[in-house]
Amino acid sequence: MARIKESLVEKERKREELGFGTKVTNTQARLVNPDGDFNVRKVGQSFTAQLNIYNRLIMMPWARFFWVTLVFYFTVNLIFGIGYYFIGMEHLAGIDPDQGISEFWEAFFFSSQTLTTVGYGKISPIGYQASLLAAVEALVGLMIFAIMTGLLYGRFSRPNPKILYANTAVIAPYFDINGFMFRMANQKSNQLINLEVNIMFSRNETVDGEIKRKYYNLELERTKVKFFPTAWTVVHPITKDSILLNETQESLKASDAEFIIAVEGIDDTLTDPIHSRTSYLYDMIEWGAKYVNMLDVDGDSYVLDLSKISNFEKVELNKTLSE
Repeated sequence: MARIKESLVEKERKREELGFGTKVTNTQARLVNPDGDFNVRKVGQSFTAQLNIYNRLIMMPWARFFWVTLVFYFTVNLIFGIGYYFIGMEHLAGIDPDQGISEFWEAFFFSSQTLTTVGYGKISPIGYQASLLAAVEALVGLMIFAIMTGLLYGRFSRPNPKILYANTAVIAPYFDINGFMFRMANQKSNQLINLEVNIMFSRNETVDGEIKRKYYNLELERTKVKFFPTAWTVVHPITKDSILLNETQESLKASDAEFIIAVEGIDDTLTDPIHSRTSYLYDMIEWGAKYVNMLDVDGDSYVLDLSKISNFEKVELNKTLSE
């Protein structure tokens, strides 16, 4: 009885639940995109949940963030500039029509000075309406700068690992058996420590006449490294206990197989936890191949050529354990 219970526990340990459920059996849709994003599009969200401004501004690329900030700054000044213009330019003292700038643009530039609290002193509001609008704009400006400070801090302080993965995984000889392998390296010059990797194998299976998605945690040659200065080829030995034993290119395609990679570690710059994801579909696996060497020696130091991370050469596979 104890042996049966131990066997069930071991079986459950090898089977993983990734949160996708068993119904994701569409052969045209992968679970995880190569960039690590989940291939799930949500509908029926509330407006605030769908907008999610803070997350979008934190996660978007720097070039887009710059343009969004510029457009937002111009739009706010345009709105307040229109306000000053319709209140009446006679309520803005110091405007000189002989300087070649139209009254509207004078109002626009006064708005930018008020919003940023620069206040050159050349133009000033006169009367209740213009002064009230300037007071409101000054308050809006203070709030905007507080928000921008938080956004910039969030963007600069957010760990952003740049782990480079090989474009294809390989089935390669591993001692006297074969193994599923993929290679990865750290693109950035920072150091990653205590790096841990997991491979979840996912495929469609027929259970009681119904197709369901199943998940299995693959046992690895090594799940963790203390340091990550060069490339790491992660290996799952295809032993007699492996779920991949006797699998072929055709069988993986028929079951819509996907290998989901999850990497966790610590960025030692600020001791921040980092994580990275990617996946390999059945058609992203090269059978009978091994990766070429990326590491070279230059004098008294080593050189890691990241451009070779996906390069492989064809080799002959060992016979499977069932042959």
